[in-house]
Amino acid sequence: MTGDAKMNQHFDPAIVTAPARLAAQKATIGYDQRVISTDLSVEIPDKGFTVIVGANACGKSTLLRALSRLIRPSAGEVMLDGKAISQYPAKEVARRLGLLPQTSIAPEGITVADLVARGRYPHQKFIRQWSVEDEKAVMGAMEATRITPLSHRLVDELSGGQRQRVWVAMVLAQQTPMLLLDEPTTYLDIAHQIELLELLRVLNQREEHTVVAVLHDLNHACRYASHIIAMRDGQIVAEGAPADIITAELVEEVFGLPCIIIDDPLAKTPMVIPRGSIPHPAPDTP
Repeated sequence: MTGDAKMNQHFDPAIVTAPARLAAQKATIGYDQRVISTDLSVEIPDKGFTVIVGANACGKSTLLRALSRLIRPSAGEVMLDGKAISQYPAKEVARRLGLLPQTSIAPEGITVADLVARGRYPHQKFIRQWSVEDEKAVMGAMEATRITPLSHRLVDELSGGQRQRVWVAMVLAQQTPMLLLDEPTTYLDIAHQIELLELLRVLNQREEHTVVAVLHDLNHACRYASHIIAMRDGQIVAEGAPADIITAELVEEVFGLPCIIIDDPLAKTPMVIPRGSIPHPAPDTP
């Protein structure tokens, strides 16, 4: 038997890992002359729920903006479905991934329903305007985010939390296989934070959307993410399943926060308990 035959005898195409649909390759990213990350490479797990965590100004949002083509690397590439994302027309990118940026400004005088409907723009063509599918997508997105009763209200009149849910609905109406969300729980009270994260988990697990979110709450990240990317000073210091990478040592390295890690009593995922600077009294013993 020849050497090639021996190699082919053990080759199993089923175990070959396909390249990730979305990835950064040796990317240098930043703003104008200010470099945030250098030679950064990362693959986003397909059909996973990835959460990017790290201290303020560590490069989380910059990475997300590069992955969504809002900023272009000065070196290296962001790859989407095997091709540099910069080579796609804007509408084609918008049909493949939806982005919720950190700050969004609605046009003056626009209603909730009209703003959510703008999520259908990537699907519009010169000979195909508004359709039954578009209407269903908008109504479904508003129902999922519980803003249907607000549909005729002006966006300018809403609270910060209500506006945030409207922006999320617009991204959902886009109906893309990949969702990128920069601090999606901003302005939301705790009940709506959990509601949104549960919705994202449903989209991920039941409908197999790839979800990437920047979150500040480590315990939310541990509970909902299947994959965590931890960043510091523009670089990735750890990535993997929450149970595999979230340790007291990593939290202190990334955030400078002394803590202990216990099991979440419900989800059985890591739970971060800050030590704080003031000693806590020992519990009374019976």
